[in-house]
Amino acid sequence: MTTRIAIVGAGYMATEHARAFAAQPDTRIVGVASRTRERAERLAEPYGAAVFDDVEALWRETGADAVVVAVNELAMADVCEAAFRHPWACLLEKPVGVDLADARNIQQSAKRAGARAWVALNRRSYASTRAALARIDATGRRLVTVLDQQDMESARSLGTPEAVVRNYMFANSIHVIDYFQVFCRGVLTSVDVTAPWTPDDPSHVIASLQWSSGDRGVYQALWNGPGPWAVTVATPAARFEMRPLESLTVQVRGERRVTAVEPDPVDTEFKPGLHRQAAEFISASKGEANDLATLDAATESMALCAAIYGLA
Repeated sequence: MTTRIAIVGAGYMATEHARAFAAQPDTRIVGVASRTRERAERLAEPYGAAVFDDVEALWRETGADAVVVAVNELAMADVCEAAFRHPWACLLEKPVGVDLADARNIQQSAKRAGARAWVALNRRSYASTRAALARIDATGRRLVTVLDQQDMESARSLGTPEAVVRNYMFANSIHVIDYFQVFCRGVLTSVDVTAPWTPDDPSHVIASLQWSSGDRGVYQALWNGPGPWAVTVATPAARFEMRPLESLTVQVRGERRVTAVEPDPVDTEFKPGLHRQAAEFISASKGEANDLATLDAATESMALCAAIYGLA
């Protein structure tokens, strides 16, 4: 049976999601809604999809099984509220809202509506992330180190709204902060910030995190300076490094050499993680097992981001 996909939004991420869903078997993109009709028509045309001006018409005319919400942070709350009124499965582009309060409002809106909602934290679907999880010793304690870098001036130069720039840790750092939830086990018990966020003079942010399992995390961010994103997971048996995040190397205890894990070609054919994420969302829409981030899990990562930056 064909899964019918609707898309709200017609920008870059909406286009990349469309490519990934169109490549799935027994899947059809049936409608696109956007405030900018010309962009919606451009996105819809290759798939023979219909174009709509709002979410209500998109649902009414397509009866889609699932919807991808790929709008900007400032529009997310209103669009989600409209999407949650209908029984389709919802995949929300991250971040879910411009800050933690916005994310929690969206979370509550979903609960009130009984919506089925997941969040497109696509780095969870990277082949590198999945390969690391498959290889990590489940018994040893883990030290997870996340290196983050953000540039507010660069964001402004791209036309990013000032409200989003001021909350850029939610808009962009969430990509790497979410890795703590991926790799660390148990309940987060403490966040000790040793270099706090200084909004008037952004520089370094450093925090130490502790989980009930004994796993520890270290977060280091450099603002308005050069630096690559990277994640390392150290266990008694091996050390795993993703730098860049799409790649994975492994160093086994007792060996000096570092071994690269063969990447998955699908993460070069499509925006990394999106092809597998699309397949997982189709499973979710059918009520089948999946490993996507739920809206609740994504909100937990937003809460962790707020704790690190003193914005809770």
